[in-house]
Amino acid sequence: MLEVSRLTVAYGPVEAVREVSFSVREGTVVTLIGPNGAGKTTILNTLSGIVPARSGKILLNGRDITRMSAHRRVSEGVVHVPEGRQVLAGMSVRENLELGGYRRPHREVLADIGRMEERFPVLRERRHTPAGALSGGEQQMLAIARGLMAHPRLLLLDEPSLGLAPRLVQAVFGIIRQLKDEGQTILLVEQNARQSLAVSSSAYVIESGKIVLEGTSEALRDDPAVIDTYLGQAV
Repeated sequence: MLEVSRLTVAYGPVEAVREVSFSVREGTVVTLIGPNGAGKTTILNTLSGIVPARSGKILLNGRDITRMSAHRRVSEGVVHVPEGRQVLAGMSVRENLELGGYRRPHREVLADIGRMEERFPVLRERRHTPAGALSGGEQQMLAIARGLMAHPRLLLLDEPSLGLAPRLVQAVFGIIRQLKDEGQTILLVEQNARQSLAVSSSAYVIESGKIVLEGTSEALRDDPAVIDTYLGQAV
């Protein structure tokens, strides 16, 4: 579904991502792991059109979207759930969900809100609550649900477990597993390497803007370098 070739992204003279190439097959979960500042979030921001590429190519189902605007990429099915959740704090839970489906017919949006409330019961309970009054875990559920309202072909998840209590981390990864079982294609950026490798099919390790390791998630879980740097111990 996604083919990224020699992608370079820069902020002024500083190259945050340097000639990165990777792919995501339809119906799979692929994870990007690496230290803070490695360029993982920059890659997602470039895929969704928030940050322009300096060079390289991004293909979605064979179509070049490298220079496509962010809102057109949403219409093509590239949907980004950003780091830090970024819900619209002054608007209600329901209004946040409605905005997630802004490009779709209103009748379909209403039906999908019902489905999101079935998947995330807490959102039904809090439908009229301002999003800013939700807990961190509830906001993350809302952010994922809002992304799903756009009917993504490719869902970009950036640090979905960041700042959550362990119980809520398990809940978030449970949702990712459900989406995987339903055939949703996901590119996941996550500091929790153990959990992200457990839920994904393949993975890329990024350091200093470059891919330094790649392979199946199972193989990387057993790689001594990954164990030493990201997992902490062999199990």
